[in-house]
Amino acid sequence: MTTTASKIRFTAKLFRPAATAKAGAWTFLILPPDASAQLPSRSMTTVEGTLNGRPFRATLEPDGQKSHWLRVDRKLGEAAGDVAGDVVTLEIAPVAEEPEPRVPADLRKALAAAPKARALWLDLTPIARRDWIHWITSAKQAETRARRVANGCAMLTAGKRRVCCFDRSGFYDKSLSAPKAAV
Repeated sequence: MTTTASKIRFTAKLFRPAATAKAGAWTFLILPPDASAQLPSRSMTTVEGTLNGRPFRATLEPDGQKSHWLRVDRKLGEAAGDVAGDVVTLEIAPVAEEPEPRVPADLRKALAAAPKARALWLDLTPIARRDWIHWITSAKQAETRARRVANGCAMLTAGKRRVCCFDRSGFYDKSLSAPKAAV
């Protein structure tokens, strides 16, 4: 693993999301506040590390409470021998370079039709592109999403590099939060 930051070590309890009735699907954990505070951002942050000694790479998401949460997919959980309710040991560090986000088809199509917007899009950092994508995909209704795609392209065409009024931590608008744990 190639990271430049120092390792952050902590333990956390695994939870099964309430929305997933299937036992053994995926689990999640919430980082302790002191571990989260060592990360470079309150927003999504990609890390590399180990979970009970098993290597992984994942993007931590903000939990809306000024910390982060991690989705532990079934494959990693099984490899580490862990299930919901277990306390796991993690050692993580932010990656040296954030990965490129996957651009949704509707946004990709709109950018292709707006050369100035596309030019600025290509000049943005992966983190800035991820913020735009999240702002668009967090829309709850199709009409809102379509409007955000159009408005996003217009803002990019006008030279705007960041989405205004977008709370990257989820603390103020609650668009980002950890799943609810099953009882």
